[in-house]
Amino acid sequence: MKLKLSVIISALVFQSACIAAQTPELIYVAKEARTLYDRDLYLYELLEKALAAAKYSAQIEHIKIHPHQQRTLMALSRGKVDLHWSMTSPARERIAIPIKVPLYDELIGKRVLIVHKDIYPAIKAVRSLNGLKRFTAVQGHDWPDTKILSYNGLKVRPISDYQTMFNLIADKKADYFPRSIIEAESELIAQNNANLMIVPDFHLSYSTAFYFFVNKDKQALATALKEGLAKLQASGELQSLKQKYGLNKQLESESIELVNPYF
Repeated sequence: MKLKLSVIISALVFQSACIAAQTPELIYVAKEARTLYDRDLYLYELLEKALAAAKYSAQIEHIKIHPHQQRTLMALSRGKVDLHWSMTSPARERIAIPIKVPLYDELIGKRVLIVHKDIYPAIKAVRSLNGLKRFTAVQGHDWPDTKILSYNGLKVRPISDYQTMFNLIADKKADYFPRSIIEAESELIAQNNANLMIVPDFHLSYSTAFYFFVNKDKQALATALKEGLAKLQASGELQSLKQKYGLNKQLESESIELVNPYF
């Protein structure tokens, strides 16, 4: 009887282990409460493909987050969110696990300027960092870019609300809004404001990267994501996905180089 009972218990333990192995892990992924662009859809598809490539069974649940980047990363560090993506900085790499595969290559550091058409005649002649210093930029108050621009001696007005930055440019209360080459065109379309334009004559450039960040308690998830991304890189699927979403843009305008001491 004891032997039979032992066999039954062993079978139940084995069955439970099998069920657990087949049950997808619930992963909470931060989702910004704004218009989703192709660059966002690329990240969602990339995440799913990377986990599948690593054979990591996960059920993704999107959690709407506060628009402030730093608050989202703090939610990540406290376990309220399991995964998010953002531009990197030393502070961000301390509070979560960075998966150091640049998701947008170097394009995230190629910044075109969104301006009001009335400002363009004054700003188009700029060809150096010093020439740009008399103009005022807007940036998110908790974005790494704000510190980078300030470090290089540029005047920056930190703003807490995403839409307000476009409004300030449209109302000519600030001069320019630097946006990555992968962001600017789609955002202008979404703004639908004929007074806004991209300066075609020059752009800003600095070294940086955009990573997946994983909660420190989710080491297995971080390992799987790193493995999956490596497989997608090796197979060429990662590059194909970037092309699918138009993330292979090129800039032919003059470049004004900025130093990023935070990368």
